[in-house]
Amino acid sequence: MCGIVGYIGKQEAFPILIKGLHRLEYRGYDSAGVALVNDNKELNVYKTKGRVADLEEFVKNKDISGTIGIAHTRWATHGEPNNVNAHPHYSQSENLALIHNGIIENYSTIKEELINKGYSFQSDTDTEVLVQLIEYIKETNKTDLFTAVQLALGEIVGAYAIAVLEKGNTDTIIAARKSSPLVIGIGEDELFVASDASPIVDYTNKVLYLDDEEIAIVKRGEEPIIRTIGNVKKSHKIVELEVNLSQLEKGGYPHFMLKEIIEQPRTLKDCMSGRINISCDNVVLSGILDNKEKFMNARRIIILGCGTSWHAGLIGEYLFEDICRIPVEVEYSSEFRYRHPVIYKDDIVIAISQSGETADTLAAIELAKEAGAFVFGICNVVGSSIPRNTHSGAYTHVGPEIGVASTKAFTAQVMVLNMMALAIGRAKGSITEDRFQHLIKELGRIPEKVEHILKDTSKIENLSKIFTYAHNFIYLGRGYNCPVAMEGALKLKEISYIHAEGYPAAEMKHGPIALIDNEMPVVVIATHNSMYEKIISNIQEIKARNGKVIAVVTENDCKMCNIADQIIEVPASEECLEPLLTIIPLQLLSYYIAVNKGRDVDMPRNLAKSVTVE
Repeated sequence: MCGIVGYIGKQEAFPILIKGLHRLEYRGYDSAGVALVNDNKELNVYKTKGRVADLEEFVKNKDISGTIGIAHTRWATHGEPNNVNAHPHYSQSENLALIHNGIIENYSTIKEELINKGYSFQSDTDTEVLVQLIEYIKETNKTDLFTAVQLALGEIVGAYAIAVLEKGNTDTIIAARKSSPLVIGIGEDELFVASDASPIVDYTNKVLYLDDEEIAIVKRGEEPIIRTIGNVKKSHKIVELEVNLSQLEKGGYPHFMLKEIIEQPRTLKDCMSGRINISCDNVVLSGILDNKEKFMNARRIIILGCGTSWHAGLIGEYLFEDICRIPVEVEYSSEFRYRHPVIYKDDIVIAISQSGETADTLAAIELAKEAGAFVFGICNVVGSSIPRNTHSGAYTHVGPEIGVASTKAFTAQVMVLNMMALAIGRAKGSITEDRFQHLIKELGRIPEKVEHILKDTSKIENLSKIFTYAHNFIYLGRGYNCPVAMEGALKLKEISYIHAEGYPAAEMKHGPIALIDNEMPVVVIATHNSMYEKIISNIQEIKARNGKVIAVVTENDCKMCNIADQIIEVPASEECLEPLLTIIPLQLLSYYIAVNKGRDVDMPRNLAKSVTVE
């Protein structure tokens, strides 16, 4: 859950590394650091607690020369965020410097052995243990750096993406990965190493992706040499990135999160592009067509996800059972992998992840594959680990999502699940042709309806001022909108730090109703659908206890205007498509409340975008 960038070339490395760290700061922002080998072959490491801007201030008047370097922005796992625990870490002799994303699970055992051999440690991190181990092996076996890294990684249990520099060597970076992403960029007389493509797209669109347990020798003026830990030589196809630089900039918006909320009409169109035809009478997903028999004969569908992706999966459960008549279970990836689940060979496992690198989901995928299930991935990042480790899948195609709190990735995941359900339902004959045609046309209208919601956000902005200083929120929904309530509560928690919980509305009287009083705002999704009368009853129960109700309602619902304290309107839609609309005002509400509270919206405390550790 950290950002890695490295550079070898003709330019000064430091400005490139710092720019890359700014691009990667969404992955971690507890501390930052850089290591450089200058023309005198000295290895200089500078690091500090705080943001990348703090590092820039820290290195003023220091020697930051050199055309080779590595840099890191950290999200703390082992050891609190401070100057000592920041990366890069020196080896004991200060001949090596290493940066690391991931967790070394057996670090304490290795650390104890190294202490017994006379090594001392400055930090509380697992990363320092790895660089000390590499140095110990290098010195003991009189090997080169590549071989030492290779041997050291053979003793490591855990996840890692690493880059290593050596004093005296101005030409080589050693990089390796296991269960944590690492990409190598190929430029004009320059090479890059990064945890994702965002820090290198200014310089090249040509990259290769390392696979698990692969080590790369990234050497000035040469093509990268890649070998496995077992010393098998590997070759990789160089691929071209499709990232637009404008997607990595705020484009005049105060925050990436607001930009990404406002982008959703376009990103939803992009998600449907090439999948729903112009006349909106058919949906084509190659991942479904190529594996039609597996979906037709599936015993059940198991959906795996974490956080926002899990909420998208819950909506998928309603969709697949309603439209496809296939039983569905939705599981937290982190729990699924540890509870000895029953998996059948005719199960379909759908793994959902924005980053495509979520560690728990990747581990759950491996478990499902070992049991013989067919695994289908839904993610946003092309070339990430989940697409490379699943049998088939679908990209969401929303472009980079920089804001830590997911917005456009969530709606695109729900859009893909809708398209999947319609494609499978039509193939199975579990949905009538009339209903299919109606839903596919309504799905095609969703982007313009989202645009309608976003045309004027002033009411939600003003509403947020009333509730900015609430200490707790409850979010309620029924049916398809129950997961939306849970996602709305998560958004508020993530970026405003207000305690919020999402519940099925009918469950309120089984406990949460005890919390209702005149200081408790309750957000209720109360659109005019099959659950409308039921949700009105739930609102009346809240009002009877002096609760303050903010209702998300269908446009022109006069009845609800007379019941709720505040209303937010969305356009009418089919019930199964409503989550694509009802989530938008909840994203905006959380955003404006967080802004009013002065929170760092794009980089909320303790959170990172890509969760590559357990």
